[in-house]
Formats: sequence, structure tokens, C-alpha cells
Amino acid sequence: MHPTRCLLKRSVWKGPHIVPLPIARHKASDKIVPIRTQARSATILPNFVGLKFQVHNGNVYHEVTITEEMVGHKLGEFAPTRKPFIWNRK
Repeated sequence: MHPTRCLLKRSVWKGPHIVPLPIARHKASDKIVPIRTQARSATILPNFVGLKFQVHNGNVYHEVTITEEMVGHKLGEFAPTRKPFIWNRK
């Protein structure tokens, strides 16, 4: 894939990239079970607010709770794929 193609936004007439995810609403008294997914490119929709996702980063699953500020972003933005570099100076 060309690096410039990754930078281009999806055209408006195509709409957002939506991946069908198994989303079931639970009662307030039930324990919320996180939805495990590897679809990092899925766009966060308004009906995802309040749900918990476990997003795969290639090694482990990171738990992400969706808030209103995240709507419109991708799930993969909130599960980092790289470890921070820590340089131990002795």
C-alpha cells in the first residue's frame, strides 16, 4: 500500500468504513461484557457510546471504553501498537 493512500480520507459519498460488530444492549443491572475485536479500522458510531471494546494491537487486547469525544475516530487509534522507548542510562 502506498503511504500517500493511507493519508487520504475516505470520500464523503462512500460514507464511513463500518464493520458489522456484534453489539447487544444490556440492562443496567447486568455486567457489561467487553466486545473483542480485531477490526482496528472500524469507525466509532454514536450508538457505541458507553460500550467497552477489547481492541487487538497485534499482540494483546487493550480495553477501550467509548466516550462521546471518540465518535468519528477509528478503534485502532486507542490501542497503541508500539511500546514506548525507555532508555536506561547507568
